[in-house]
Amino acid sequence: MENERKELFGAWIQASGTTLAAIGSTPLKNFTESQLTSFNLWGNELQALGNALIADSEVLITMEKIGNQIQAAGNLTVIAGIILPVEDVTGQELDIRGNLMQALGGSAALTDTLGEKRSAESLYNIYGNLLQIIGNSMQAIAGIIELRGRDGDNINTAGSWIQAAGSVIQALGSTRDHLDETG
Repeated sequence: MENERKELFGAWIQASGTTLAAIGSTPLKNFTESQLTSFNLWGNELQALGNALIADSEVLITMEKIGNQIQAAGNLTVIAGIILPVEDVTGQELDIRGNLMQALGGSAALTDTLGEKRSAESLYNIYGNLLQIIGNSMQAIAGIIELRGRDGDNINTAGSWIQAAGSVIQALGSTRDHLDETG
C-alpha cells in the first residue's frame, strides 16, 4: 500500500510541476521574465521529484520505472540549462535535450501501460502519457526553431500546456486506480 501512495503523491507532484512550468512558459504580462523563469525552474524541480517518486514506487525493474527515471533525468537537464552559467545557446540545447529525454521516458513508460489489460485507469494513463510525449516533443521542436533564429514561443507554450494537461489526466488516473484499490 505504501508504494501506491508514493506513486499517487508523485503523480500529483509531477502534475503540479508541469502546470507551474507551463505558467512559466506562457508570456504573461503580469510577471517579469525572471519570475517566469522561476516558475519554469520550480516546475521542472517538482516534475523531477514527482517522476523520481513514481519510479521509486515500482518495486521491480520495469519500462515504467525506467521511463520515469529517464523523465526525471530530462527534468534535471532542463534545470541545468536554467541554473548553470552557460551561454544562451548551450542553455537552449540543454532545454531541448531535456525535453527530448522526457519524451523518451514517457514513451518507455507507455510501453508498459499499453501491455496492461484495458480499464478506465489504463486509458487515463495512455492518453495522459501520450499528451505529455506530444507536449515535450513540441517544446523540443520550439527550442530547435529558436536556435535557428525564428520565434518558437507559441509552439513552446502550447507544448507546455499539452504536457500539463497530460500529467493532470495521468494523476487523475492514478487517483482513480488508488481509490479502486482502497475502496
